[in-house]
Amino acid sequence: MKRRQFMQNAGLLGAGAMVSNWTLGGISLGNDFPVVRTPLEKRHFNSAAIEAAITEFKAKSKNKELGWLFENCFPNTLDTTVDFEMIDGKPDTYVITGDIDAMWLRDSSAQVWPYLAFCKQDPKLQQLIAGVINRQCKFIIKDPYANAFYKDENKVSEWKETDITDMKPGVHERKWEIDSLCYAIRLSHGYYKATGDKTPFDEHWLTAMKLIVKTFKEQQRFNGHGPYTFQRRTAWATDGVAMGGYGYPAKPDGLICSMFRPSDDATIYPYLIPSNCFAVVSLWKLASMAETIFNDKAFANECNALAAQVEEAIFKHAVYNHPQFGKILAYEVDGYSSLNLMDDANIPCLLSLPYLLGENMARFNKGQAAPIIANTRKFVLSEYNPFFFKGKAAEGTGGPHIGLDMIWPMSIVMRGLTSNNDAEIKNCIDTLVKTHGGKGFMHESFHKDNPEKFTRAWFAWANTIFGEFMWKVYKEKPHLI
Repeated sequence: MKRRQFMQNAGLLGAGAMVSNWTLGGISLGNDFPVVRTPLEKRHFNSAAIEAAITEFKAKSKNKELGWLFENCFPNTLDTTVDFEMIDGKPDTYVITGDIDAMWLRDSSAQVWPYLAFCKQDPKLQQLIAGVINRQCKFIIKDPYANAFYKDENKVSEWKETDITDMKPGVHERKWEIDSLCYAIRLSHGYYKATGDKTPFDEHWLTAMKLIVKTFKEQQRFNGHGPYTFQRRTAWATDGVAMGGYGYPAKPDGLICSMFRPSDDATIYPYLIPSNCFAVVSLWKLASMAETIFNDKAFANECNALAAQVEEAIFKHAVYNHPQFGKILAYEVDGYSSLNLMDDANIPCLLSLPYLLGENMARFNKGQAAPIIANTRKFVLSEYNPFFFKGKAAEGTGGPHIGLDMIWPMSIVMRGLTSNNDAEIKNCIDTLVKTHGGKGFMHESFHKDNPEKFTRAWFAWANTIFGEFMWKVYKEKPHLI
């Protein structure tokens, strides 16, 4: 399986040429770093604003290796994964994940998210992201239960012969994950907030958004299992859904069932709490856009009512009084009092809640969520989390997708993004610098004792979120770089 193939000692573009004295603004830096970024003539998209940010960061960073990593990683999505064109007069952008030629709703949103802050400086970049929104709406309308798609509808999925589900043309994989639809809302809201541009938000967009809400309600399962079922003929236990493809029983209580995690691994208990938290804040954002842009108060009220129902259920059914940490959120529950206490590196995860909630943290659970989320963070970053690994090279969270002892760089990034402690943030930066395996890029995962044992040499989400973290530190705490 492609996502589980270990690519030890593999670089994104090979070793590259060695430069004995690479320069910045004509100043020799005297450091030997391999040239691993895609050559200019082969890049898929070039943004003057992003290039200016790279130059600025490198000029100010005291750590030249960190500057080199930022230059390689931050533009990686633009350099290697985007396919932009105009279709029927509208921008359209297809975004692959890297070494898998398919577009995930989640990954594509996260990959372009850090570029929103640069849109006003670069109209072409803004148009590119508007194209992502348009393309995502097409996919959602095609099948809101699918997580990954092809641009070419004639391309046959590698899962066609193994998956027992309703595989439509153009669908790469049909794993129902709440976060896929949440990410599409997040990108739309973030784009509107950053640019003020209403162009992407037409009736086609509104149709997709209403389908999202319909799907969320179906998967609350108050009226039976709903239309989605999934099974896969596979030896990988995390790829199949039990009980005839509907998952283990869940007592309807207002939470939304998710058959898969953002890792694309099957859930154990159907109510995945980080994704339900993400759904709450996403519905709030969607309600705001529905009322502001469309004056559709009925749909806004529907979104807010659903958010309130899910939010209430989270704090009624997913809070556990841990003997070591006090009240924390479980990772998964089933509504029958069963809880799965763990966290996974893929986002949304429990560690990422402050990042995803953002300014809505004060609103969440009527302002009472902050101490519970703080306790949960302590749990996640401890030996009590079965997927927190600590070794000779680093410490961080992983998950079942790759297996034990494999740390995901994005978990280290997320730890830094959700911290206000200078020492903790600096430690995250230093760890990321020393664990890229000499390749100049972030990877899906690496072994806790040996960063040269890693998976996925080309994984754009990990690269871009690393760049997001570094840019945030540079703007808010420049003394740490």
